[in-house]
Amino acid sequence: MTGAPGLPEPVAEGSPRGFSVIVCVHTEERWQDILDAVASLGAQSLPPLEILLVVDHHPVLLERLEHRFADGPPQVRVMPNAGPRGLSAGRNTGVGAARGEWVAFLDDDAVADPDWLRHLAAGYADPGVLAVGGRTEPRWESGRRPGWFPEEFDWVVGCTYRGHPSGRARVRNVLGGNASFRRSAFGLAGGFALGIGRDGGRQPLGGEETEFCVRLTRVRPDAVLLVDDRAVIHHRVPRARERFAYFRSRTWAEGLSKALVARSVGAGAGLSSERRHTTRVLPAAVARGLADALRGRPGGAARAGAVLMGTAAAAGGYLAGSWRARRAVAPRFTVPRVPGTGAAARPTGAAPEAGS
Repeated sequence: MTGAPGLPEPVAEGSPRGFSVIVCVHTEERWQDILDAVASLGAQSLPPLEILLVVDHHPVLLERLEHRFADGPPQVRVMPNAGPRGLSAGRNTGVGAARGEWVAFLDDDAVADPDWLRHLAAGYADPGVLAVGGRTEPRWESGRRPGWFPEEFDWVVGCTYRGHPSGRARVRNVLGGNASFRRSAFGLAGGFALGIGRDGGRQPLGGEETEFCVRLTRVRPDAVLLVDDRAVIHHRVPRARERFAYFRSRTWAEGLSKALVARSVGAGAGLSSERRHTTRVLPAAVARGLADALRGRPGGAARAGAVLMGTAAAAGGYLAGSWRARRAVAPRFTVPRVPGTGAAARPTGAAPEAGS
């Protein structure tokens, strides 16, 4: 049986029912974090079929991990990133090697609650669900949240932010560090776009999961993407990311990333959630901070200022990224075919179609 005209072939049925969990790693500095992440996966109430550690162009770390897991547990597989440097290519490598019906992603500096996979799996009881994400809680290395750091900006440190849908809800996109997909989704839409997201460089870019989710729902308009905040992971936030300088650089980089996403899928889809957050959630955050300041509560004025500064930085990054994208002669990024999924590679980054 073939797919619909003009659409790539979906993945053949028959993958083992269960999760292939992909952990992309890139530095020896997170050695203990990596071991903790793997240990949390080994303690799942719904055990994964396999744990795939994808090493991003770091031969020493690759050899060290191969030696560490040479004698077990048997479900842990260590492999090099088969594509160019970066998180997107690492994730695509893991998807291409995965054997499970579902593919989950866990950050290399996070640990999952014991029922994480069980709650993700519950969403797939509905065959129309192609993605399920969860809630990511920060683990501040200093022991507590900085007083100036607004919860509405927890996405800066890779965590679920105030204003994100709660409970079990349908969403535009899942958040990449705590996410899962039917493996067949990559046969429909291709892999994560190369040229978006983190690449080991100095600027903390992101947005590859947003671009993928929007692209997936364009190919399958009836697809359902869910978040279930019972599926919890805990993400370590090092002291360097508790500083205002990182907050400022990360919000600027997010604006750059959103410009790339909008270039691929159009500003309407690429910025729909951001518009709601900016017009509804953030004004309330500023008002709350100022009210706390008037009551003499510590950090209120600083939080209000951080919201305003972060919003301005993200907007500035978006404008700068849009200007750079307009000047580009060729597409800035591509959607690769993931081996074993049947989706063809295609260039992207061109101007969106009318009405998008």
